Amino acid sequence: MTLADDIAVAAFQSDEEFRRILDRVIRKDLGLSVAEFGERSRISPSTMYKIMNGDRDPNLNTLREVVNSVREIEGLSREKFIAVIAARPVLDRIMERETYVDGRRVVIREYAAMTMEDAIIAAVRAERDGAQALVCAPIVSYTIEKIVRIPVATIMPTNSVNVAIETASRKIRSQHTTLP
Repeated sequence: MTLADDIAVAAFQSDEEFRRILDRVIRKDLGLSVAEFGERSRISPSTMYKIMNGDRDPNLNTLREVVNSVREIEGLSREKFIAVIAARPVLDRIMERETYVDGRRVVIREYAAMTMEDAIIAAVRAERDGAQALVCAPIVSYTIEKIVRIPVATIMPTNSVNVAIETASRKIRSQHTTLP
């Protein structure tokens, strides 16, 4: 079932269930605020807040608009892509948001992670968002491969490792020359 289906089914169960599922879909699954969803769905944010708080029941047209908007937003987020999970400084060096591999267009989405936990959460989120594959550091790739059901490719830094070793060596020398 899609997120839009979840909302439609919940609307027939109860008002409380509808609001609970709508809140989950908007905030957690789509990652939007109620105001952002209202703007994207062409439903005024004040109307969305009233519906979410139970101060107003949606009429049939509003319910259709909500369901159609969720389908549209979900469809946009379902574009096939490869997720790159890395620290923000690494992601900032990626200039392209798409590339071509063997003549096929490949969309790239970034998922920032500073800790092992962040990387694992990002991997699960990327898979849930529709990633077709993941690219991540070797320190987390083995664990992530056990969790997700999509291919995982490991970043194998070669030149950057050599540069880091050279930088560390220079820092060692500079420490020894500045000591009394």
